[in-house]
Amino acid sequence: MRESKTKIGLGLAALGRPEYINIRDNASIDKSEIAFKQNTFSVLDEAYNLGVRYFDTAPSYGKGEAFLQEWNDSRKYEDTILGTKWGYTYVANWELGYAGKHEIKEHSIEKLQQQWKVSKAMVSNLKYYQVHSATFESGVLQNEAVLNQLYKIKKETGLKIGITTSGANQKDVITSALKIQIKNKDLFDSFQVTYNVFEQDTFQVLKSALSNGKDIIIKEGLANGRVFPNKTFNHYSKSYHVLHDLAKKYQVGIDAIALRFIMDALQPTYVLSGVSTVFQLKENLKASTIKLSKEDIALLKAQKMSSNSYWNERSVLSWN
Repeated sequence: MRESKTKIGLGLAALGRPEYINIRDNASIDKSEIAFKQNTFSVLDEAYNLGVRYFDTAPSYGKGEAFLQEWNDSRKYEDTILGTKWGYTYVANWELGYAGKHEIKEHSIEKLQQQWKVSKAMVSNLKYYQVHSATFESGVLQNEAVLNQLYKIKKETGLKIGITTSGANQKDVITSALKIQIKNKDLFDSFQVTYNVFEQDTFQVLKSALSNGKDIIIKEGLANGRVFPNKTFNHYSKSYHVLHDLAKKYQVGIDAIALRFIMDALQPTYVLSGVSTVFQLKENLKASTIKLSKEDIALLKAQKMSSNSYWNERSVLSWN
């Protein structure tokens, strides 16, 4: 494998609940909770066997946090690195085709205290504790009670406190969070951000954060499946040809090209694989076996779209 500053981690967003935002059809999958747990454990085992050590979850990922904790406790690995979040609650209750919102955001001190009571059971392997989808609208970055509680957790446990971001103003949210200090020390140590071939708006702020010792975790590296050819998204036809040609050149799948672009262009701490099967995992991990040329990185950088267009499009993707 080629050496890289970036490690590939595994996110459980699609493993802990029967439906998630994805344009690829998964109607044939057994969506019972028992089947999902068995599949999740298989993917986690294979990921560990293939060298993955960072595993990322959240209370809103259905049973994702419970699955990860049970797996980690049963395997008793000492070198796993876990990350979780607080601020969203899963409310679909495993109901297929759930018509309402699958997860509800609440960035209150009460929600932080409630979810931390559960999440801290993973503390022996936990490294990252993150505000789930920090936004200006939720007021979490100005909530002194929340910020002070996060600081207390950080001092008592040694955890890296972070935020995750989504939306067209990710860059502004990150910039604001970087300025927050308690007792003259930066509160936030990590930033989990959407960055991919199509959404590259945060590049400069993330490079700056990395140079200042912050950990950067990239999510949605495959743009919720939009990197794969799809007739619904004909405006990506040029990008699909570029990705297809590069996949053929490097003899890997389009997913590996998309992930490797993040690894070579940005060099974050981790880039998350968001797979739901062992096969997809193995395909994603081929990103670690190649290294893109400068010319190919430049070609993929040219595929970026406006942040507003990207997020407007994502907002109407269905859960399946």
